[in-house]
Amino acid sequence: MRLLLGGIIVSLGLWTLPVQAQQVTSTQVGAMVEALRLAAPKTGKTSDGLYSEWQITPGIIPSWSKQCIGRELTPQELEASPAKAREVVSCITRRELQKQYAASNNNETTAVRRTACWWMTGSASGCSSGSTATYVQRVLDFYQQQSAKKPQRQVSTSSNYRPQTLKK
Repeated sequence: MRLLLGGIIVSLGLWTLPVQAQQVTSTQVGAMVEALRLAAPKTGKTSDGLYSEWQITPGIIPSWSKQCIGRELTPQELEASPAKAREVVSCITRRELQKQYAASNNNETTAVRRTACWWMTGSASGCSSGSTATYVQRVLDFYQQQSAKKPQRQVSTSSNYRPQTLKK
């Protein structure tokens, strides 16, 4: 009887554990990176205060580049190197997409929406109306288009930053 009761308690305990986020793939990261690039605001100005094809605000560039490639880049250095820009964006996108998979119980659409919202506003929530909702929908549409394509190449996400995730 004790063994049966112990088994039931263990089973119930395991049942209540949160769902672990799946590991995001390089293909998913690549699709998200490209979706963010395609959805980036097109201001038509070269001096709009945003940098690279992803239209990154200058204040975050040194921190992100330090996390991802081990040294701080200036906005001008990031702008001048599309390869470095893609590497940094891929690294940060992998980290954030992984977080949003966990927050959404592995719901890919929700994770993409939350990541797009975070990219635009700094918060994963609050993008359900107005221009932010339009942007998030554009990112999701581009993500789905990119996901439907066969991967042309692996996205380089080599960096010093490696999020801790559990493998299946």
